[in-house]
Amino acid sequence: MESCWDLIHWLGQDPATSVLFCLDDPADLVRFAAVSHSWEQFAKSDCIDEPIGASSTDNPDEGIENTLEPRDRVRTGPSYWSSKGEKDPGVPETLTYRLRSKLCVIDEIRVQPFEAFFQHGYPIYSAKTVQFRMGYSKLSQETRIDTMHNAANSQKSADDNYVWTYTSPQYQMDQENVLQSFKLPRPVICIGGILQIELLGRVQKQEMAGAYYFCVCHVQVIGHTLSPVFDADTTGNPVLKYFPDARPCAASRSALVEEAGESMWCSFVRRIMQLVLRCLCRRWFR
Repeated sequence: MESCWDLIHWLGQDPATSVLFCLDDPADLVRFAAVSHSWEQFAKSDCIDEPIGASSTDNPDEGIENTLEPRDRVRTGPSYWSSKGEKDPGVPETLTYRLRSKLCVIDEIRVQPFEAFFQHGYPIYSAKTVQFRMGYSKLSQETRIDTMHNAANSQKSADDNYVWTYTSPQYQMDQENVLQSFKLPRPVICIGGILQIELLGRVQKQEMAGAYYFCVCHVQVIGHTLSPVFDADTTGNPVLKYFPDARPCAASRSALVEEAGESMWCSFVRRIMQLVLRCLCRRWFR
């Protein structure tokens, strides 16, 4: 029934964008998101830019880059990340990603465990719980590039490269092959554009290897990027930068409004950014 009466479906994408452009108060964003699921999703997007690394990887074909593929099968083979096996089910693992900008407002993270359809009994290598961290790198750009491609880094040295400004509560994961949604208690500004997923508590043991594994086939980080109008310098103490005349790049457009005019889109993005920051400022300084 939602699709029959939803305003986006009824008006079409371009008029719906014009309606959003008329929002004039931060409270309107809350009312707008409460109308329907499609309205809530309309202004959101996946904020992941690229994977940085995993705390361990079982073999090169099971790398973290596979978690950006929405399907668990590509051509004739599976697509997923797998940790190394551990005898102790309590050994955690982490997946670390770079977001699309150094300032992103994140309110939801989605993780899909992998179901090994090629193994007897179709085991699902989920975690008992999952936790999220956000922050920034302490390394220079050149060092970050080297580190990203250095699969031999130990977990301790990798953790030493980042400053975490936010750590979420722990969320229970289901032993199901579905994209599981974990909503943060409130939207969080990720200052620095680095997000880490920590998987806690191994559930599934691979009988042949006699060890416990984590396997993830897909990850999404849902929110809004504030770039290029806002940016952050994290080389020392984080500094907020504001560029009022900056124009959003084409890659930041939502697929829902790809056909909208350039000037309408730029104005729309700027208005959403202003409303989001006004909301955050009221919360911080009231």
